[in-house]
Amino acid sequence: MASTHYVGQTPGISELLGEGQPRYFYALRRTENGTLFFAKIDQLKDTDTVTVNNPGASADDFTEFEYGVDFFDGRIELDHSRPYDNLQWDQYRWDNKNAYYYVNEQGELVVRINQAYQYEASQVVNGAGAGNNNGGNGY
Repeated sequence: MASTHYVGQTPGISELLGEGQPRYFYALRRTENGTLFFAKIDQLKDTDTVTVNNPGASADDFTEFEYGVDFFDGRIELDHSRPYDNLQWDQYRWDNKNAYYYVNEQGELVVRINQAYQYEASQVVNGAGAGNNNGGNGY
């Protein structure tokens, strides 16, 4: 197990995550009624977690989750069904940029880079539910 005690200078991001490895994990999903859920995980915060597969038969799990590898195929194009019944997210990506996603007044998904966005309380729905420790926030 790696030690969290250091002698000398505090290590930089490259020493903590690995050279060229992304810091942030972003994930999107939508419900059948159209609510959009979003999760943002900062790997440098030890309190952030993400659920990849929800409980269920292992045959319905997404087994190709890899650190640093993006995934955009959570819905089948023809009928928008989900190819992996247990997969929590329709899409996810990794990045070093600190991004803030939100839905604007025109209903468009917008991203701000390194510029915080204050979400209105009426826009946020906690997505946590039974068997789901990280449902993200719904908009």
